[in-house]
Amino acid sequence: MSAPLGAVGLAPPVVCAPLAVEQVALRGLAASARVVRTGFGPVRSAAAARWIGSAGPRPVLVAGVAGALTEGVRPGDLVVASEIHFTDFRAPVPIPTAAALAGALRRSGLTVHLGPIVSSPTVVDGARRTELGREGHLAVDMESGWLAEAAAGGPFAVVRAIVDTPDTPLVTPGTVTRGFTALRALRRAAPVLGDWFAAVRPREVVLAEPRSFCAGVERAIDIVDRALDRYGAPVYVRRQIVHNAHVVRRLTERGAVFVEELDEVPAGAHAVLAAHGVSPAVRAQAEERELAVIDATCPLVAKVHAEVKRHVGRGETVLLIGHADHEEVEGTVGEAPADVVVVEDEAMARTLTVPDPDRVAYAMQTTLAVDEAERIADVLRARFPAIGRPRRDDICYATTNRQRAVRAVAADVDLVIVVGSENSSNSRRLAEVAGRSGVPAHLVDDVGEIDLGWLPGAARVGVSAGASAPPELVDEVVAFLSALGPAAVTTRTTGTEDVVFTLPKEVL
Repeated sequence: MSAPLGAVGLAPPVVCAPLAVEQVALRGLAASARVVRTGFGPVRSAAAARWIGSAGPRPVLVAGVAGALTEGVRPGDLVVASEIHFTDFRAPVPIPTAAALAGALRRSGLTVHLGPIVSSPTVVDGARRTELGREGHLAVDMESGWLAEAAAGGPFAVVRAIVDTPDTPLVTPGTVTRGFTALRALRRAAPVLGDWFAAVRPREVVLAEPRSFCAGVERAIDIVDRALDRYGAPVYVRRQIVHNAHVVRRLTERGAVFVEELDEVPAGAHAVLAAHGVSPAVRAQAEERELAVIDATCPLVAKVHAEVKRHVGRGETVLLIGHADHEEVEGTVGEAPADVVVVEDEAMARTLTVPDPDRVAYAMQTTLAVDEAERIADVLRARFPAIGRPRRDDICYATTNRQRAVRAVAADVDLVIVVGSENSSNSRRLAEVAGRSGVPAHLVDDVGEIDLGWLPGAARVGVSAGASAPPELVDEVVAFLSALGPAAVTTRTTGTEDVVFTLPKEVL
C-alpha cells in the first residue's frame, strides 16, 4: 500500500474542479482526494491556488471541461495536458506525469488525447482559436495554468473533457448535450484518476548501468542518418533498422522508407540492411536489382554468420540456439539452411537428432538471456561431447552487460521497469531476467505504457533499457517517477562500455 501522505512530506491531495457540475461529476474521487470547487476563470483560480498551496507541496489534479482547438478532438474526448501554455506568453508548465496518465485512461476505454493545452484569461473563439490550434495546442481553458500553483511543487496533472470544438462553438444548439457527454467522460475517468493519486509516494529510482543503446545499435542508426544526409530521401531500409518503434518513427520522419523485402525497393535505389543481418539470398536479390547496398549488420552478428559458414565448411551440423522467428536467426540459418538446426529450448536440445553426432557445432543468437542459453548449451555439450563451440561468446557484450546490471538492480528493488519494444529480443530478455530474480518486472515501449497499478507499493523502482531503446525514453520514465513524489535517483553500475564499431565506406 502507498505510504500515508503526511509521512512523505506532502499535504493531503486535492482535486480542483472549477465548476459545481464538474465537482459533482468527480465525486467518485472522494475516497482518494478532497474535491474542491475552485471557481470559474483566472482570478478565482489564482486565489484558490494560493489557499491550497499555502499548505506546501501536495498532489493536485485539475479536472473539468474545456474547448477543443484542433480537428479530431471531439465532444466527450479527454485531453491530458503534457504542458500548459499561456496566451500572455508566460513560461509553460511541463507535466511529466501526463503520458502515463493518458495511457491509463486509454486502457480504460476512453478516447484520450495527449499534448499541450493553453490557459487564457478570456474566452477564445474565432480567428484566435484557429491560431492556437495551428500552434499545436489541443484545448483551451481559463483555469489550469493558474491552478498549477496549488501543487506548490508537488505531483500535478490536468485532465479536461471536451464540450465545444471549432465547428461546434460553446454557444450553439447542442451545448447542453455535449456538456453532459463531457461530464460523463469525467465520471468514467474517476477510477483511473484515483489510481494516479494512489501511485503518489516517495521512492528511490535505481538505474541499471549499462543500459540503452549499444555500439551496434548506434552504428546502425548512424548509418541511416548519414545515408539520408549524403543521398537524400528516400533511403530504403529492409525491415526495422533496430527493433524499436521510436527509432523507426524518427527515421521515417526524416525520409527513411522501411520495407519488408527488397522487391519493394525501386531498382538502383539505396538500400540499408538492418542490424540483425540477412541471408546470402537477400544479398543476391540486392545485386540482381542493382541496389546501392549499405550494410548495417552488427559486427557481432556478422561474427556468428562467419562461424556458421566455417563449421558447415567442415561438414558439421550447426545447432543454432535461438528463436526461430527472430530476424537474426532467419539470416543466420540462411547461410546454410540444410545444415543449421534451430534449438529454441532445453526440451528440443534433449530430443533433436543429427546425421553424425561427432560432427556437430553450436552457435547462439546474440540477444538471448545468458542463463537460459547456457542451460541449453549444457544439454548439447552433455549429449554431444565432441561438439564444437564458439571461439568467443556469441551472446554480445551489450546483452550480457545489461542482463548482469538488471539482475544486480532487481535484487534490491520492489519493481523493475525495462524500456524497450515488444519485438526487441534483448529487451524482452532483460524483463525476463529481472522477473526470474523474484521481483515484478515489466517491459514498456515508453512511459505511456506504465500501469499506475504497479506503483503504490513500489518504494524502490529499478529502471533499465534494452540495447535498442533510446536513452531519452529512460529519462522520461525517471521524470515521471520523480514527478509522483519526492524521489532519489541513483545508479547501480556493474561495468562500463567503450566499444566503437567502424562505419561502412558508403557513409563515411
